[in-house]
Amino acid sequence: MDLFEKDIEKRKQAITKDMPLAARMKPKNLDEFVGQKHIVGPGKLLNRTIESDRISSLILYGPPGTGKNCLAYIISNVTEAHFDEINAVSSNLAELKKLIEAALKRRRSFGKKTIIFIDEIHRFNKAQQDVLLPYIEKGDIVLIGSTTHNPFFSVIPALLSRSLVFELNRLAEEDLKIIIKRALQDKERGLGRLDIKMDKEALSFIAKIADGDARRALNAIEIGAFTTMPDKEGLIHYSLKVAEESIQKKAVIYDKDEDAHYDTISAFIKSMRGSDPDAALYWLAKMLYAGEDPRFIARRIVICAAEDVGNADPQALVVANAAMQVSEFVGMPEARIPLAQATVYIAAAPKSNAAYMGIEKALEDVANGRTFEVPAHLKDANYSGAKRLGRGEGYKYSHSYKGHYVQQEYIPEKRLYYEPADVGYENKIREYLDKLKSCLLYTSDAADEEDSVDLGGRRI
Repeated sequence: MDLFEKDIEKRKQAITKDMPLAARMKPKNLDEFVGQKHIVGPGKLLNRTIESDRISSLILYGPPGTGKNCLAYIISNVTEAHFDEINAVSSNLAELKKLIEAALKRRRSFGKKTIIFIDEIHRFNKAQQDVLLPYIEKGDIVLIGSTTHNPFFSVIPALLSRSLVFELNRLAEEDLKIIIKRALQDKERGLGRLDIKMDKEALSFIAKIADGDARRALNAIEIGAFTTMPDKEGLIHYSLKVAEESIQKKAVIYDKDEDAHYDTISAFIKSMRGSDPDAALYWLAKMLYAGEDPRFIARRIVICAAEDVGNADPQALVVANAAMQVSEFVGMPEARIPLAQATVYIAAAPKSNAAYMGIEKALEDVANGRTFEVPAHLKDANYSGAKRLGRGEGYKYSHSYKGHYVQQEYIPEKRLYYEPADVGYENKIREYLDKLKSCLLYTSDAADEEDSVDLGGRRI
């Protein structure tokens, strides 16, 4: 029996040796698990559930390489329940029914619980998912499903209502660095038996370009280590060049915390402001390629639309805001498309910073002590006793006059903050305001359609 057990162990070691580094480095327990503190941190629900072996049905949802399968592997190590694993891509209804039948026999014969882990559960159609329902309902099986798709769209509602749903986030760069260093040092499962020297720049590059995907990072480490010739002393030098080749992406000079970051976003904004869509697209591409957060870029596009285009083309802000929302919804890499659309629109739009300059002047006046009391006729009159205080007395309701305009005092001391430019839509705004100042629209006791002003297809 000892010889047989030793033979089995040798086979297992041979199989493990041929497994990819990412598979070998799967954490055995929660102490080895990196990231996702919002669900597996000390005291968190999933942490308590795993440690107490009180697993209920779970759906683990998140991007690739963030730890969904690792959590299932940890559960398989710590649970006393029988653990079965299938992949919805290669499995079918017949295999699923066999697992369920075995689970039923196991429970009747030994009172032992069965956990079935279904990787990529979104690949199962409605009929396949429906098969699980009665057995989960009776407690015959516990389901753990993992998916990269939003489960509220890809998993049937009946399964969701019987499961806890946990969303995993992309791993932070610091999390990936911990995982990479651990793989380089681990002599049993990792690359610790090799003499590898990894440059700091290479480590940072892999952690950044992997984009929160631990599997991608470990694959790049493994291929770089095994394809780089050691020197005379047997040292494998894992340089930035090796890192670029291993992950098939060139490093660009772009540090999120230093000058290159701010210089690039500055060039991007100034290119849009300067009406050069080609330059703006280049700087956008550089930021996206370097792994910049699309949300940061989207916020800058929105600001540029309001500050530099303004009312010369009010639609620019609408496009920018839509791009921000859509890019957040679809994520990368598709987010590049709405971001590019908004970038080109703003770069090609007529420009005016009149609204921006107007608020700056007004804020300067307020900051320098030019604060005025609200005139009595403009004060709120919608409360008991307001009339006795003279609130709202003498106010003229604009819509009761021709052109929906009437001259009256809105600020105690006349100030000029907004000076419309003579470009784009703002030119029409300027013309309209000039007509008001010239009293072409005059006070009367009734509104008259003939005295309204046509402003770009809109009646004012």
